[in-house]
Amino acid sequence: MSEDDDRFEKLAKVAFGEAFQPQILKASDETIDDLIAAFEDAAQLDDEGNEFWLARDLQKLLGYAKWDNFLTVVRRARDACDASGHSTADHFAGVGKMVVLGSGAEREIEDIVLSRYASYLVAQNGDSKKREIAFAQTYFAIQTRRQEIADEKAPSYTPLSENERRCLLRDEIKEHNKNLASAAKQAGVRDGMEFAIFQTHGYKGLYGGLDVPGIRRRKGLKSGQHILDHMGSTELAANLFRATQTEEKLRRDNVRGKDAANRTHFDVGAKVRQTIRDLGGDMPETLPPAEDIKKVERRLKRGIGNQKRLTND
Repeated sequence: MSEDDDRFEKLAKVAFGEAFQPQILKASDETIDDLIAAFEDAAQLDDEGNEFWLARDLQKLLGYAKWDNFLTVVRRARDACDASGHSTADHFAGVGKMVVLGSGAEREIEDIVLSRYASYLVAQNGDSKKREIAFAQTYFAIQTRRQEIADEKAPSYTPLSENERRCLLRDEIKEHNKNLASAAKQAGVRDGMEFAIFQTHGYKGLYGGLDVPGIRRRKGLKSGQHILDHMGSTELAANLFRATQTEEKLRRDNVRGKDAANRTHFDVGAKVRQTIRDLGGDMPETLPPAEDIKKVERRLKRGIGNQKRLTND
């Protein structure tokens, strides 16, 4: 056990007394470990990795049988959030969710997305005579302090590795190619074949006249290998710039007609190539092929999983 974990365990023992020991708390055979697991299982993550709890889930964990009674606690917590100067919209977000009735029909019911801070305020404003509330107050205090210590220990900036940059840029290109396809379609590029021709013009501009098969041959890739999956971060960045600038120019200049769209893509690619030349960089077709990015992604994911297991151990 680490020094921090030992300190948190001592804090929990002070907060709960002997109840922290693995003894039976009540007839349902719940121990403190069971309650911690229940809170952790109910926690969810948003797209940015922030923890949140749904109020309906928290209602059960905090021992409230009726939604209306629990909603009163949530309202007090919202008022406390507002009084503290925080934006309630950032911590209390109303949502609806579908539930299945006994008849098999579905009905939408009210729910609320609660941030960690909002959940802490809910616990602080609950019925302190409830054992679940007393637990939750300490649980969120401990978890908040854990995060503060983690933030303090985290380095202010950790440069990404080449493989991490490649994965990040490859994902960005995937997303921006969707936007580019949308802009091209609006300009008059109608089907898959026309879009392939449109993409070829962009590559020819950037790669000094080489199309996709020509780029593969130049780099020694096989016919089934996707060129973007074998680019290093520098080359991926050049292609991302080509895609984003072409999309912007198609929309900004209100380009119409597939021939005009093709010329635009070629011209933007050629300008990116010229910029690389002006900066003294290597032409993209001369850059060596990189390892298949799918293998890199799998390796990075395994590394993250191993790191999590080491942390848990």
